[in-house]
Parts: sequence; C-alpha cells; structure tokens
Amino acid sequence: MVSQSPAASALFLREAEVRRGIELMHFGQAALHRALEPALAAAGLGRAHQRALYFIARQPDLSVTDLLRLLAITKQSLGRVLADLSAQGLVETRQGRNDRRQRLLRLTDAGRALESQLYEAMRSRLAAAYAEAGQDAVTGFWRVLEGLIPESERARLLRL
Repeated sequence: MVSQSPAASALFLREAEVRRGIELMHFGQAALHRALEPALAAAGLGRAHQRALYFIARQPDLSVTDLLRLLAITKQSLGRVLADLSAQGLVETRQGRNDRRQRLLRLTDAGRALESQLYEAMRSRLAAAYAEAGQDAVTGFWRVLEGLIPESERARLLRL
C-alpha cells in the first residue's frame, strides 16, 4: 500500500494545510487528465471536448445555452468544440420542440462509445481512490468540493 497523507491537524486552516490541499487537488486532477490522454489523443480531441461529451451524456437534449453555463467557456470556444464533435460524428444537434431556435445536443452511438471509454478511465481511478479512503473521507471530499462552488452555482449541480 502506498503511504497516505497524514491526518489533517486540528489547525487545518493554517497555510501549510491549505497549500497541501491545493497541491493534492492539482496532482489528483493531473492524474485523472493523464488517464484520458490516450483516448483523447487517438480521437484528436482535448479536455474541453471530453467535458462537453460528459455533460451531453449526462443530459441528452441538453441545450447549447445550458452547456455554455455548465462549462463556463466562451460561446466561440464552445462553437469550436461542438464543430469538432459534430464533424467526427460524435454529437448531433436538433431543434428545440417548443423553440425552433433552440439547439439541443445529443451523443451519437460513436459519441456514447467514446464518452463511455473516457468515463471508465476516470471512474476506475476515482473508485480505487474512494475505496482506499473510505466512506467518511469520500463524504468529506465531496463537502470540500461543494464548498468550492459558489452558492449561486450549486443549483446546476443539483440538476445533473
């Protein structure tokens, strides 16, 4: 078993502890991203594409406007991402039922297959880390991450 971090001290808000948390988040996120790199590189895609695929998979018929809000990127950046995904046959766009100007996004079969592959790469790493940390630690981790999200944006999380 790999050595684990020491338990947080009762002085967990000191600079050293906060810096430790920042470092752990950085290296943990980098490890998750590295797990995605082979599949993304093979498809000629990047992390923005992966995030779009993930949220479209979570909410079929997600509107472009809602995806913009979730990803917090510019309309121009999202336009490039969606153009790439559409060109590769991974995402299809349909008109809204009530508002024909609305563009609704859905993964194609190929898009679902790629998103599933990407999800599995992240799921396996997170599941292993969760199992090693234990239920109480996972709950605490989720609370910390939720605490990082501004109150005004937490409703988006609830809608997923």
